[in-house]
Amino acid sequence: MSDRRLLLTFVVHGNEHVALPDWVASARTDGLWKTTCCELFLAVPGADAYSEFNYSPSTRWAAYRFKAYRAGGTDLALTLDPHVDRGDDNSEYLVEVEQDLFDLPAGPWQMGLSAVIEETDGTKSYWALAHAPGPPDFHNRDCFIATLPAPAHP
Repeated sequence: MSDRRLLLTFVVHGNEHVALPDWVASARTDGLWKTTCCELFLAVPGADAYSEFNYSPSTRWAAYRFKAYRAGGTDLALTLDPHVDRGDDNSEYLVEVEQDLFDLPAGPWQMGLSAVIEETDGTKSYWALAHAPGPPDFHNRDCFIATLPAPAHP
């Protein structure tokens, strides 16, 4: 992380089996989680509110703000759109993202990283740094196990 800019690289081994959407112009798009999608969740410790970011290998993205667990979800207005890049046949990564965090409350943040991976045969799997008990639910705070420190100020 540099200042309030975060670089995320999502690596998936066995990319030849991943159902990849066509490359399209980068734009905010809902419903990305219905197929192959990488996700970032950020929350200030002790606060009910949190933010969710979705990144598709198509280069489409989404950003949401929730007031509490799955409640009060709205589009998160961003000063700068994320830059989403998909790896090619020579890349080790599936998606690489440069995400500005200027529009979020000051950190540090609790962080969850997750992915929905759809295979070419339609099989879906759900990946996260941690899973809460029960069916996959990336919004559950039990999945926010990493800490992203507050950016250093010069």
